[in-house]
Amino acid sequence: MDKKEVILLSEIEALECLLNRLPEEHSHRKFFEVELYRSKAGKLGEARMKKKFKEFYSEEEHHIIWNVNLAIGDWRVQMDGLLLTDRCALIIESKNISGKIHFDEATGEFYRFNEIEEKTVMEDPVIQLNKHMRFLASWFKLQKINLPIDGLIVFTPKQCEFISKPKDKFICKTYQMVDYLHIILQNYPQRTASHRLMNVKSTIADNQVPYQRVPLCERYRLDPKELRAGVRCYMCKYYSMERKNKRWKCEKCGEKALCAHAYAVSEYFSLIGSTISNRQFREFCALESQPVATRLITGLNLEESGERKGSQVRTIV
Repeated sequence: MDKKEVILLSEIEALECLLNRLPEEHSHRKFFEVELYRSKAGKLGEARMKKKFKEFYSEEEHHIIWNVNLAIGDWRVQMDGLLLTDRCALIIESKNISGKIHFDEATGEFYRFNEIEEKTVMEDPVIQLNKHMRFLASWFKLQKINLPIDGLIVFTPKQCEFISKPKDKFICKTYQMVDYLHIILQNYPQRTASHRLMNVKSTIADNQVPYQRVPLCERYRLDPKELRAGVRCYMCKYYSMERKNKRWKCEKCGEKALCAHAYAVSEYFSLIGSTISNRQFREFCALESQPVATRLITGLNLEESGERKGSQVRTIV
């Protein structure tokens, strides 16, 4: 019998589960609601950017790779997009920051004013782009790829106004992106490539590394004991499933399921940690029986680690 696959939830799904498991009166609930809103807005912004890129056309060979995850030892980077041409490799970074945008060259600060003129100082996206360009230059050198590197920062919100921008970096809004891409490429002469772009694309694909996301409780320093225990019913969305007669039954709506615990384990890995013991599984799923927990865990596609007594299981990815 095939074992049930367990995968990490997306960041948006994980934030939704975190909110579902937080008590209504929790002091940080509003904060996590804002984090979820920002995460969803960021994904929508990336989708708008990718849609706009479909308008990019060039008779010269080019390839776009989205969501590039590469590493040199322990140095890992994630790039939203990478455009490969014989002129240069162009990193595309998406930023979901709205309001009046200020790049203060005198102080090196980056900040924005929202619609009620509140000022928020933030990490300068130019610093991130510079870091990614340095990384890619080092990675290309290791791979013996000879391509110049440049970058473009795309602000995706519709309500975004640049008050000041640095003169030595390319920064634009989504609707301006295609024009900026052509402007940047024209800064580099077309040349006879010493390599094939398809080979470069394949090398990048072969060296992609899984994105390592820190469990949300660890990232936000939240005590896992503050989360609501239980197995969620996919029908009514309440954590009201109970184990009866070798299956899960929702005490609220009566829905039955065989593998509702698999999603609960996905929640656990996304929210709390990369390993789970029998005891932790029972506590998180509000399950009392240790033998039942053992059978349920054994039926999941997990990798065992540690000594037999008190052993833990973890995802293979």
